[in-house]
Amino acid sequence: MSIPTTAREYAYTEIGSFKNLTVREVPVPTPKANEVLVKTRAVSLQFRDLLVSNGTYPGQFPPHLVPCSDMAGDIVAVGADVQGWKAGDRICPNFMIDKIHNEFMSNEVANSALGGAIHGVLTEYRCFPAHCLVAIPSHLSYEEASTLPCAALTAYNALLSSGSEPLKAGDTVLIQGTGGVSVFALQFAVASGATAIVLSSSDEKLESATQLGAKHVINYKTTPNWDQQVLKLTNGNGVDRVIEVVGDATLERSMSSVRIDGSIVIVGLLGGIGADVPAVDIIRPSIFKGLKISGIFVGSVPQFRNMNKLLAANPETTRPLIDKVFEFEHAKEAFAHLESQKHVGKVVIRVN
Repeated sequence: MSIPTTAREYAYTEIGSFKNLTVREVPVPTPKANEVLVKTRAVSLQFRDLLVSNGTYPGQFPPHLVPCSDMAGDIVAVGADVQGWKAGDRICPNFMIDKIHNEFMSNEVANSALGGAIHGVLTEYRCFPAHCLVAIPSHLSYEEASTLPCAALTAYNALLSSGSEPLKAGDTVLIQGTGGVSVFALQFAVASGATAIVLSSSDEKLESATQLGAKHVINYKTTPNWDQQVLKLTNGNGVDRVIEVVGDATLERSMSSVRIDGSIVIVGLLGGIGADVPAVDIIRPSIFKGLKISGIFVGSVPQFRNMNKLLAANPETTRPLIDKVFEFEHAKEAFAHLESQKHVGKVVIRVN
């Protein structure tokens, strides 16, 4: 295929709101010897993208940041030293392009995170180092595949590949919400033969969770003491694992919900951070219940490849749930839809 000389991309005129995103025309880059040039087909949004847009996400951003971390596309050109990839291959880049091992990341690896420390993927063409690429499972569309690098891999890491014992058939997991990470966690739990309990403030969203395989659902608005309901559902024992996406605002009830020697995996901070969030006593429950509390920050390239094997082996159970697809020209509307929290699953922008 012919490669144009210029392409469109979104960039921030200034950090403070996604409304500050503007479209600009830039030269299409030429890949270095160890890089490939990718034509973007779809980009999915994360809650992180909203935090970056309003300036509450930690870290330094390059000037006029190109947003977003998750994309799917085609290789259109290959650098001279690249092996194993060719034009036409369908790929996703890893969230952190230099996290190529499973060991806990260094500052250098953390500073390779797309759409934050470095420019992101809301652009028609972008070069990536070949070492960060993962092949898209053949049964997935570009829109579906674009949801994998952050939301899916975070859920996979939290359940099946973190420092905790991998979730197994017969285990029980408590999942907060029905956003991108939460829905993937539900799907992976079901594919693993585990029992899933899902929390939400919306009965409509809980119905969607039930259709995806949740065994039990709890509306935390009508059942504010939801941890007691979790204990009731588990015969007083508590769940084996909690997928904590809110943070300090719910951590106390999460610790109440988990069994002795169980685990809580913290993957998000939807409840906010700072002085407005009440302090939580972690020490005593951790000691007396023997809890394992860990944080998960996405995953590595090898974990991504292993996750894709799970997707291919369970194509329907794990098929990404997309709430709505927006065209490239309506990217700011996609951000607004994500901010509304009306979605179940992922919000995607179709680029080409």
